[in-house]
Amino acid sequence: MDPVEVAAAPEAGPGPAWQSKCPWGAPNTTSISCSLADVMSEQLAKELQLEEENAAFPEVVAVAEGPFITGENIDTSSDLMLAQMLQMEFDREYDAQLRREEKKINGDSKVSISFENYRKVHPYDSDSSEDEVDWQDTRHDPYRADKPTTTPRRGFTGKGKDITTKHDEVVCGRKNTARMENFAPEFQVGDGIGMDLKLSNQVFNALKQHAYSEERRSARLHEKKEHSTAEKAVDPKTRLLLYKMVSAGMLETITGCISTGKESVVFHAYGGISETEDKVIPPECAIKVFKTTLNEFKNRDKYIKDDYRFKDRFSKLNPRKVIRMWAEKEMHNLTRMQNAGIPCPQVVILKKHVLVMSFIGQDQVPAPKLKDVTLSSEDMKTAYYQVFNMMQQLYKECNLVHADLSEYNMLWHDGKVWLIDVSQSVEPTHPHGLEFLFRDCRNVSQFFQKGGVAEALNERELFNAVSGLNITADNEVDFQEEIEALEKMNEDHVQNHGKKLSMFSSDGDPPIYDE
Repeated sequence: MDPVEVAAAPEAGPGPAWQSKCPWGAPNTTSISCSLADVMSEQLAKELQLEEENAAFPEVVAVAEGPFITGENIDTSSDLMLAQMLQMEFDREYDAQLRREEKKINGDSKVSISFENYRKVHPYDSDSSEDEVDWQDTRHDPYRADKPTTTPRRGFTGKGKDITTKHDEVVCGRKNTARMENFAPEFQVGDGIGMDLKLSNQVFNALKQHAYSEERRSARLHEKKEHSTAEKAVDPKTRLLLYKMVSAGMLETITGCISTGKESVVFHAYGGISETEDKVIPPECAIKVFKTTLNEFKNRDKYIKDDYRFKDRFSKLNPRKVIRMWAEKEMHNLTRMQNAGIPCPQVVILKKHVLVMSFIGQDQVPAPKLKDVTLSSEDMKTAYYQVFNMMQQLYKECNLVHADLSEYNMLWHDGKVWLIDVSQSVEPTHPHGLEFLFRDCRNVSQFFQKGGVAEALNERELFNAVSGLNITADNEVDFQEEIEALEKMNEDHVQNHGKKLSMFSSDGDPPIYDE
């Protein structure tokens, strides 16, 4: 670009020398000659273009009263304007921080605090007008009636005939109305003070008791929702356990629910890859999730508190631990049955109250229960002898009593009977072990006798055949009395010789009771 040729300054006029050098004096006009390059500059081209656009599209510009600052007309050459802009931005951020602190501290409380006096609202940067006032952010609410005045310590106010004691009906009624604000936030009390409502002591006490009852009930419902399993037994903690199993590759996918019961829910899943080479995960798995609702286990502690394997760890004061022990007990019982060769699900892994086992069925279709399947006479007879042999094997080799054996806990798959649901199974040395065995024998005998198996033994004969005992009684009542007497002898023996000393011989034979 060619340099700008500046003309010589004019000669100084007449007058003192300080006037020509004074900065507040009138500026001397100088003529500046511009080159061709300055005339053809981009700035000049933009100015010409803006003039043409303004001529083609005229705009009506309204002049606002008072200071108006936008991003187009900000004069950044003024230090005062820059300082005002920065202060406005700082005040806005400061007020926003105060509002966040108020919301965090107050929450849903009826009694709230305000930082109104600490806010810095700029005079021409206010977001709300005087007509739009948020009364929740002010210390005084003009629509809220004043609370009743308190009675002095002396117990009365006024003089002479105008004495009002603290037991006055009107004063007490207004105080009770004001005290309703101390109830829980979810308990709607209304604007009793504004209505000048007067509550008697009887009505206030009834409302207070009802408010406390509702608060406790809502707390119980919240705890049940957050910490207990709901329908389908999938609470947040259970979902997290299942998600970890799928993420670790142990399970490929969980398809859905296949069975529900009082104490557990069973899901179907496809097996994945095991982390260790010695453990093989079956292609199809059954996930048994024990419900963590406590009401289902109130009457189930008798199955576990007297079992010497878990007696030291049993705590009636912590029912949630009992639920985990219930799942652990089924795992140990299934392991015993599997080692003895009894058809039962194979244990894969146990995580808290979630037990993963092999799936008895095919293609997501579970094997039918013995009560739902229609068998021929030959298959029914075969099933009876299988159940009879499994009961003997379970009692002698596994040292267990099923304690809930019936057609509901037996599956028919691949031409044979499979035993499931052994979480309540106990050892014969349990204080009620023989009673549970006699109940199992009654259920099995009645089912197969109704099914047309002529060779089926009655409950007393089946009990003696399974246990190896020789109890002779004419009726069922005397038979049960002898069973209770044997259990009493067994309990005394355990107490005298130690809780872990069983009456079995080393080869696993059942105990021989001598009368």
